[in-house]
Amino acid sequence: MLSILKLDAGGIPQGWVNAEEATKIYADQNILWTLGDPIKTMRGGISRSSGLQSAIELHSIIAIKGTAKINLFDVVPVITKHKLFKRDRGLCAYCGDVIQESHAEAEHIIPNSRGGKYTWMNLVVSCRPCNQRKGNRTPEQAGMALLYAPYMPSLYEDMILKGRNILADQMDFLAANLPKNSRLLESIR
Repeated sequence: MLSILKLDAGGIPQGWVNAEEATKIYADQNILWTLGDPIKTMRGGISRSSGLQSAIELHSIIAIKGTAKINLFDVVPVITKHKLFKRDRGLCAYCGDVIQESHAEAEHIIPNSRGGKYTWMNLVVSCRPCNQRKGNRTPEQAGMALLYAPYMPSLYEDMILKGRNILADQMDFLAANLPKNSRLLESIR
């Protein structure tokens, strides 16, 4: 499925939109600027006066008019198992084994029953054997050290984690704005 990266006027990501949503933004004349070459042409009706079919060329990155709905500094990305898996690059936080996404488990570092919250800073990906071995204990109590530290993704990292089929120019734009210590830099180079 084709996804177009929607930005505000300042270049802050606002989300991913499909071709139909992007076409509406173009038709409403709410495009401020675009990046990249056109990636798709949407065709409309035929004009009675000219006999020509209307067409809108969609770019992979669009900036829209109006005020931003997402503030770069106030964003706490929504946690999903898929995004957690991609953030942790499919590696068990305890044994380091590569896990298939369908077998990965979202593991609370501090167990829920001990006050641990469902937050980016308290969740890692683990394999089922390690998750069961750790059980209802902290890593220290279970004698299982974390191989990597959890972190909350930036807005730009979150856009990469959300995207399924990110085009090269979209990835270049997002990667240019990643924090220098982002783990995602390693996986996109």
